[in-house]
Amino acid sequence: MSENKNRLNSPDREETNSKTELANRIANQSKMMADKSQNLLDNVLKLIRWFSTMIDRTLFNTRYAKLVSLILAIMMWFIVNASTVASLYSPLTYSKDRNGVTITAKYNTDTFELSGLPETADITISGDTTSVNNAINSRGTVVADLEGLTEGTHQVKLTTEGYGDNVSVKIDPSNVIITLKKKTTQQFDLSYDFVNLDKMDSIYSVGTPVFEYTKVNVRASKDTLSSIAFVKALIDVSGQTGDFTQEAKLVVYNSSGQPVDASIVPSTVSVTVPVTSPNKTVPIEVEVTGEAPEGKAIESISMDQQTVTIYGPQSVLSQIDKVAVTLNASTLTKDESTLLRPIALPAGVNSSNINQITMSVVLGEGMTKEIADVKINYRNNVNNYKASQPNNQTTTSVMVFGTEENIASITADDIVVYVDMLNAVPGLQEFPLQVEQPDGGLVTYTLTEATYTLNVLGESNTDSETNTEADVNNG
Repeated sequence: MSENKNRLNSPDREETNSKTELANRIANQSKMMADKSQNLLDNVLKLIRWFSTMIDRTLFNTRYAKLVSLILAIMMWFIVNASTVASLYSPLTYSKDRNGVTITAKYNTDTFELSGLPETADITISGDTTSVNNAINSRGTVVADLEGLTEGTHQVKLTTEGYGDNVSVKIDPSNVIITLKKKTTQQFDLSYDFVNLDKMDSIYSVGTPVFEYTKVNVRASKDTLSSIAFVKALIDVSGQTGDFTQEAKLVVYNSSGQPVDASIVPSTVSVTVPVTSPNKTVPIEVEVTGEAPEGKAIESISMDQQTVTIYGPQSVLSQIDKVAVTLNASTLTKDESTLLRPIALPAGVNSSNINQITMSVVLGEGMTKEIADVKINYRNNVNNYKASQPNNQTTTSVMVFGTEENIASITADDIVVYVDMLNAVPGLQEFPLQVEQPDGGLVTYTLTEATYTLNVLGESNTDSETNTEADVNNG
């Protein structure tokens, strides 16, 4: 039985021994850890004491005083300027400028007229690189929020919209001085201008436009309304070849011809414009200048075209009875020459069916003959003065130059010599004699006398100009 009891107690004994052994191992390990910690702590304290000793030896050693002072100064500078230094190297402070950003004003445009607001502002966007680049490429705007402001002058802080929350935006200028004025309405007569006339075929002419209405309402401040000189409809005629109707844009101008910022009601007007092609066929006349070389004279001039059709407004065409082609005789070097000469269009003429002609010029031997008893005529006696010639002279002589064939048949009756009395005043005075040159340029006239003396009487004649000239001629 004793044996059985020992057999039953054997597992309990083994379990007890195992626990004792485990506890001993834990105790030994704890002792080892405590020893290592104590050794580490002793070493740290030794290092600190050594470092403290070295600092004391350095700081309080006169040999290292300057070096210590420099190190301390550098440390103090970095402490004071820490934020600046950080901004130089931090990726969060990347900046980029954007100039000429349009300023958008928020206000009641129907009620107020705005002045003083700059059109654009410059901005600087700051932040990290990605956010700044995204903001630069965005459609952000600068805003002047004027809502709630009344009539008068105000200082307004500009803000931005559309650049995102990850960047900061600096605006230049940041504040602006603006003025709001209340608008009133005034009625103006409507006028017009044709635009792009150079893009319309020159053979066409535009007539007087017919408008849907002839008056428009302009809404602006009283000061602006008082500066308005006219309101014009801008009629685009580019490419038009016949009557047309279009919606013409209306623009307000001041007396200097500069556009005025004002609201026009309505902003366009329907206009119908007649387009015609007035034309007229007139003869071509040669105007000869200069003298042919070596005593020569022009014997004949022939042209491949005798007439030209000109295009322009009817009011201009009605006053034109010929067009000119010039010929400088001094440039003729051969007895027979073929020349290409441009047609000189009169002012107001838009175009012609031909731009130049070919002319053949033949030279001959020049000769001069004197024509006597050419009557002296009087023109522009607007004051109907009576006058007399001290020597009772009523005629003069004229030298005629040309080829023999061209001057043979010329008589005194073919030559017109005259005195221009437009600037005549009472008293004895000399007038320059003038002679009309014949058409065609084949013959030239030269006066033998340059002046003509008249005694102009202060008393004016109430008869016709013809009778007055007779009085002058008869002395």
